[in-house]
Amino acid sequence: MMAPPPALDYRSLFDASPHPCLVLDPQGRVMAVNRAYLAARIGRSPDDLVGRHLQEVLQDVSRDATLGAPDRIASIRSSIARAVATGRPDTVAGPTEEPGWSVTHVPVHDASGAVTAVLHHPVVIRPLPMAAPPPGPDAAAGTSTRGGTGSGIAGQVPSQGPPLSEAALSLHEAHRRREQIFQQMPGFVAVLHGPAHVFEYVNDAYVTIAGARDFLGRTVREVFPELAGQGFYELLDTVYRTAQPFAARAMPIRLSGDTAERAIDLLYQPLRDESGAVTGIFVGGYDVTEQVRSQAALRDSEERYRTLLDSIDVGFCILEMKFDGEGRAIDYRIAEANPAFARQTGADVAGLWVSEFAPDLERHWFDTYGRVALTGEPVHFENQADVFGRWFDVRALRVGNPALAKVAVFFSDISERKRMEEALRVLNASLEAQVAQRTAERDQIWQASTDLFCIATPEGRLLSLNPAWTALLGWSESELVGRSFLDLVHPDDRPLAVATAEGLARGEAQAHFEIRTRHRDGSHRWLSWNAVPRDGRVYATVRDVTAIKAQAAALAQAEEALRQSQKMEAVGQLTGGVAHDFNNLLTIIRSSVDFLRRPELPEARKRRYLDAVSDTVDRAAKLTGQLLAFARRQALSPAVFDVGEKVRGVADMIDTVTGARVRVAVSLPDEPCFVRADLSQFETALINMAVNARDAMEGEGTLTLSLTGGVPMPPIRGHAGSQNAFAAITLTDTGPGVPPELLGRIFEPFFTTKEVGRGTGLGLSQVFGFAKQSGGDVDVASRPGDGATFTLYLPEAPEAACDDDGTATDPSASPIGAGESVLVVEDNIEVGRFCTQILQDLGYRTTWATNAEEALDRIGADGAGFDVVFSDVVMPGMGGLALAHELRRRLPRLPVVLASGYSHVLAKDDAHGFELVHKPYSAEQLGHILRRVTRQGARQRVG
Repeated sequence: MMAPPPALDYRSLFDASPHPCLVLDPQGRVMAVNRAYLAARIGRSPDDLVGRHLQEVLQDVSRDATLGAPDRIASIRSSIARAVATGRPDTVAGPTEEPGWSVTHVPVHDASGAVTAVLHHPVVIRPLPMAAPPPGPDAAAGTSTRGGTGSGIAGQVPSQGPPLSEAALSLHEAHRRREQIFQQMPGFVAVLHGPAHVFEYVNDAYVTIAGARDFLGRTVREVFPELAGQGFYELLDTVYRTAQPFAARAMPIRLSGDTAERAIDLLYQPLRDESGAVTGIFVGGYDVTEQVRSQAALRDSEERYRTLLDSIDVGFCILEMKFDGEGRAIDYRIAEANPAFARQTGADVAGLWVSEFAPDLERHWFDTYGRVALTGEPVHFENQADVFGRWFDVRALRVGNPALAKVAVFFSDISERKRMEEALRVLNASLEAQVAQRTAERDQIWQASTDLFCIATPEGRLLSLNPAWTALLGWSESELVGRSFLDLVHPDDRPLAVATAEGLARGEAQAHFEIRTRHRDGSHRWLSWNAVPRDGRVYATVRDVTAIKAQAAALAQAEEALRQSQKMEAVGQLTGGVAHDFNNLLTIIRSSVDFLRRPELPEARKRRYLDAVSDTVDRAAKLTGQLLAFARRQALSPAVFDVGEKVRGVADMIDTVTGARVRVAVSLPDEPCFVRADLSQFETALINMAVNARDAMEGEGTLTLSLTGGVPMPPIRGHAGSQNAFAAITLTDTGPGVPPELLGRIFEPFFTTKEVGRGTGLGLSQVFGFAKQSGGDVDVASRPGDGATFTLYLPEAPEAACDDDGTATDPSASPIGAGESVLVVEDNIEVGRFCTQILQDLGYRTTWATNAEEALDRIGADGAGFDVVFSDVVMPGMGGLALAHELRRRLPRLPVVLASGYSHVLAKDDAHGFELVHKPYSAEQLGHILRRVTRQGARQRVG
């Protein structure tokens, strides 16, 4: 939103104007004089003029009587009277012969609309000579050179005044500077005139984005025909009609020649004349395509980062430090942790404070992490945590805003290594007699360990191995010693193994890298390596993680099966409600048809039953449309819509989802409230919150949906709020409420308090993601025993013209054809026969093809005289959409109309650009659409 303009000093602007002006009261007395007026009247001061009647000023003429003549004074007085009486500017002008003159009077209104003053602006114009003579004695005496130019003030034009040529040059220079500023602006700029939006000006940045076109003097629709159906024509018409500006960020647009959709920040600002009427539109904005793509790339990067942290075997966590008044760390909370945290520590403490689960934790952990949070200096250390009974290799660094005191920690369990180091330390400190014993013990560990130990050269050639290698991989020691371990690596893992070997050759330790190693029988085992280079040798401990990998894969499969089962359960619940509704609809249709079969049925009752069948079909079509939207199986895109209308429309579906024992109450304002969002995801979000409320109430209670418009969005969970206008959609249930300790986690993906099999924990995370992507947020308030209130905030948007769905028709137009030739493409025999019959009854000539390939053969290279093609979308072989694209390539002027009740192809490609008839359709609807497209096609062929 643009900041409001600063307050202006209008008196200074009045004095700085280069045009001579007076301010008069409604009776014609002088109230104020600007400097340009005084400059023309040499020797005069404001005191000489203020308070005098304009007639006296005009009669005070000594050298030029341009405006001082009695008849001209009378005309000027009449002009002032008209301006005061009508409240509109009035101009009176003299004859065109030299010298020409004009005076404009502009009324000034107070807050109540009454005229309190009149701006008097006189102009006297003399034509410029072809060559002006040098100043002579007359000029020195104050006379005006014949043929010179000047700006007359109340009939008096001194020779010393600036000539018109200088004023014209100044005006030209001002226009030049303005155009230079527009040209140097980083954003694109255009000026449109009139209701047809005719281009008057475009800057170079506009041409760079739109491409070289013939702009000036042509309308937007002529210059940009490819914008049809993208909503820009309608936006311009709305701004011009309502005089309300329009602004949008990252608005999608596709221009001819573009291989992909662009994104632009766009402003439409209405331009007004002196009377306040809109005369044109200022267009400005920026191409933000790269910014939008960069933001998408950033989201992908963050997702990869999260996936990486979740998959590595190194423990990771984010700590939130707490300090006392002296800056001493006294506690910290495990704000988040990856799955390896629990594996490395043996404890699942994410979200808890250390004081809650380890009140006796050693002091040095607080001091170390506190120092990192305060100074920002990273640390790397090894230490023991008695609470976990383990040793850890720890790296800690400060992350995020320093004021938040957050520390990221990476750690590995090195307890085994520490035990070995301790054993070595004790061994080295022992007497020579003990050395042999300890050596024997180490040899015993070497021999008995199920983990794999080895010594190798920096190049990877194996020098020594313990027996566990043979037990695990089947190779004998003699077969492995002297051989490069790279020979046994799986081909897909070889690049990682080579990179690891190169790191070891550089003297870098390599920890927890996993590769697949070939067994003697040809199979492969997953091995996790920890390798350290020492004195020209590489010492490695290797662990078989094949079972862990298999368990992880099995767990993933089990989770996927569980999610699928839960999806099927949800579908089953929804299907039961939908089946009930459809059975109700079918009951009406069946009963009506039974009565219509009676020959003695009166005509009036026949019409009533026919109307009942037609209305029931419409209701069934609406229900299937809602199901497709809920299932996200139709083309989805952001659109401006009335939130209240959509909330009221989705209430029926929520009734079906929540069950009969949950009462749904809706409270909506009388005024419409518009937002721009993905309608399908909006409805899905409402349903997810409703299902969550139903489960919380255990299937019985009251669910209240309400809407409040024009409210600011408060700060939510540490995210900044906004004072802009938002629509707040609130769902309140009468369940037991959400425990305080869970309020901060309920929007996390996969977090759920339900028992296994009753939820995936993805419902509320979908609501959160949808709200954030739409520029809003979602909040929750709850107290135990008082239910929960979820509030979805979406930014309000200006009302936009409804998109034409391609089926709107002129009610006065006839659906009857005029013998046009229609090629019907339909693989279903019954539908094809019925369609051709109704089209013939409507006055069309029909040809029926049962598949797309046959249709292409019938059309040939020249169209075979067909006026329009009417095709189903889902057919064996080539589908209807592919047929339409092929016909557009071959015969771009041949109209194509598609029909479908559902198509995954259309769900993926919502920008196909063809007329679409949704099944079920009526004969009248089909007739109207064919009538319209055949007329358009005829006009295109004539053009």
